Amino acid sequence: MTKVFAAQLERETAISRRILKVVPEGKPEWKPHEKSMQLGYLAFLVASMPSWVAMAIKQDSLDLRPQVGSPVYQRREWKTTGELLEMLEKAFVDGRDALAGTTDNHLMTSWRLMAAGKLLDESPRHVVIADTFAHVAHHRGQLSVYLRLNNVALPSIYGPTADAPAF
Repeated sequence: MTKVFAAQLERETAISRRILKVVPEGKPEWKPHEKSMQLGYLAFLVASMPSWVAMAIKQDSLDLRPQVGSPVYQRREWKTTGELLEMLEKAFVDGRDALAGTTDNHLMTSWRLMAAGKLLDESPRHVVIADTFAHVAHHRGQLSVYLRLNNVALPSIYGPTADAPAF
């Protein structure tokens, strides 16, 4: 499993890199609808999500609303596309190194998602990692819509786009 996940992390990070390269600067608060998340936060998610692989391997749980004194998942602000790409590269290295340092047996052990100390989900780590890849693909899809609505040419994601017809 670790080798399969490492190869998938490599492929998915390359796709994220292509889309993050064209995220416009200076529009972090932009969103297509009042209920939508902001462009800046969405781009941050896509850039940081490869590190979730490391989190699923190295931590036993994540509490989305931790008690005082507990570790908190930190959102990092960015101003330039270069900063987004640096975040992505660090997240990729963290995920890659965590996969290289673990075993398939460890990936069979449980990981928990919590909120204010209450269990939301408990799954084997390999399921959490597989779901992370689906989750990043979902957010890249959202980001591609945000980019299109801002008249940004879309790079190839899993295949050609209207702006990049050659794969």
